[in-house]
Amino acid sequence: MPRISEFYGIAIYMYYRDHAPPHFHAIYGEHEATVNINSLEIEDGSLPRNARKLVLEWAGLHQQALTNNWALATAADPLVPIPPLD
Repeated sequence: MPRISEFYGIAIYMYYRDHAPPHFHAIYGEHEATVNINSLEIEDGSLPRNARKLVLEWAGLHQQALTNNWALATAADPLVPIPPLD
């Protein structure tokens, strides 16, 4: 599972050939959440409030890059790193 970004102790991953709908995984300590790329909503799991806020802010800024990486991942092509949240 390639890591595509990391910021404030939060790691963002995307699996190759993962199931629809398009999503990414955010891991913060022992917490993990699956975030829908289209709706920017947490579909599964949970994150602490501050981490959730940061992840959703980052995803909103990089929604097109996440969509592009999803297409690459479904084709098993190398993913492109996405800049962290400043």
